[in-house]
Amino acid sequence: MSQPVPPSGNPFAEGAAPQPYPAAPPPAPVRDNVGLGLLAAFVAALAAAAAYGGIAGAVEREIGWAAVGVGFVVGFAAGKVGGTNPALPVAGAVLSLGAVYLGELILLAIIGGKELNVPATELFLDHFDVITAAWKESLDPLTFLFFGLAAFAAFSGAKKAAQ
Repeated sequence: MSQPVPPSGNPFAEGAAPQPYPAAPPPAPVRDNVGLGLLAAFVAALAAAAAYGGIAGAVEREIGWAAVGVGFVVGFAAGKVGGTNPALPVAGAVLSLGAVYLGELILLAIIGGKELNVPATELFLDHFDVITAAWKESLDPLTFLFFGLAAFAAFSGAKKAAQ
């Protein structure tokens, strides 16, 4: 013979009042915002360029593999904030190229500033043409390899982050 079921429908809570279910959590926000993704990628590109140039300037040498990290950070920011729009990985790749270039210019300004005993910001802002000419003279095939790797890392980072 079975026990009678209380009015709540729960045979284990005799005399207990029925408990309502908690409210469902709100749906996840939609992340398909291209403008916000581009803005996040741009801000990440500026921050990554400054970090890349600053670190490389501190050790006074180009750190080519760090360009991959720059690219990934830019792409990740674009994909995470912007979502799955197919334009974001391409934009992230382009912005990562600019970030690596800017980082290398910052590196040259830091090294030049140390050699000439002038602030790196003064050298960067007042003699930008000299910095870009020095960058062009220092180009080698490895520079282009790291540019390509940075763009690839940005593209794949944006795809992974958007999932």
